[in-house]
Amino acid sequence: MSYELTDLRVFQAIANSGNLSAAAADLYLSPSATSYRLKNLEHALGTPLFTRVAKGMELTPAGEVLLHHVNDLLSSIESMDSDVSRFASGLRGNIRLVANSSSLHGFLIPSLGRFLLANPGINIDLIERASDAIPAAVASHEFDVGVMAGVAESSSVESRAYATDELVIVTPLGHSLAPSGSINFEQALDYHFVCLSRSSSNFKFLSEASQRTGRKLLTRLHVPTFDAVFSLVAAGIGIAMVPRSVVRSSGERGRVEVVAMREAWASRQLTLVTRRDEKMAPLIRSFALSLLDDRSLRGDEQR
Repeated sequence: MSYELTDLRVFQAIANSGNLSAAAADLYLSPSATSYRLKNLEHALGTPLFTRVAKGMELTPAGEVLLHHVNDLLSSIESMDSDVSRFASGLRGNIRLVANSSSLHGFLIPSLGRFLLANPGINIDLIERASDAIPAAVASHEFDVGVMAGVAESSSVESRAYATDELVIVTPLGHSLAPSGSINFEQALDYHFVCLSRSSSNFKFLSEASQRTGRKLLTRLHVPTFDAVFSLVAAGIGIAMVPRSVVRSSGERGRVEVVAMREAWASRQLTLVTRRDEKMAPLIRSFALSLLDDRSLRGDEQR
């Protein structure tokens, strides 16, 4: 067979975009050059890889098989480049991290700061998502590492215990919920909530919990940060559901009351997930181990 690595990159780009012109633009090639590369690859393999449809181009069955191998191959090449380049100019690379709000705001930020200071040649792309979406995002190679609440139910990823945390209700000082020390979640639904943004994993979890009770969530407003949530709760605007770890790290304990919830789901195991892949890049493995070994951030040691 006679084809080049560029042919495989062209094929992957067309498969991802479903459009030859869009793939050409992404690769800074002319449409004619992109078409030539694709024809060369199809000729070398002896089979069509795409069929043309009204919306663009769709993979043939042979194309589906090839895409699986090309994704693995190009990912391995990227790992190879990253691993070899660190010998020339120190540890370098890019890590894609996805996390839910509890782990992100309660645990990860200080760890990431220390890791980046120790490794100036490394960059991290960090995205927040709901926990139930994280295993699939890691398994599909969209992210390298994920941190989530609960355990990943997927054979494609490996789960390791990262930290423990607890969802609690914070109220203004002197609030009627505070003296009991612990409440059922439904008791909190009698009051208005201060919430994070609608797209945050924290708000999505809160909304789903209220829906399971059949009660409506009374929302006063949405704000972008936990610091804003605490300030508004302290001012008497409403109550909030937050991770206990975030209360500890915020320094707000003297301005708000913290009330435990009796539901089993309020206590949560945070889990680090990586792809179940023997060829994991040493950079990704080192990063994951640095998070797991950062015991100064474990919630059970800071209570």
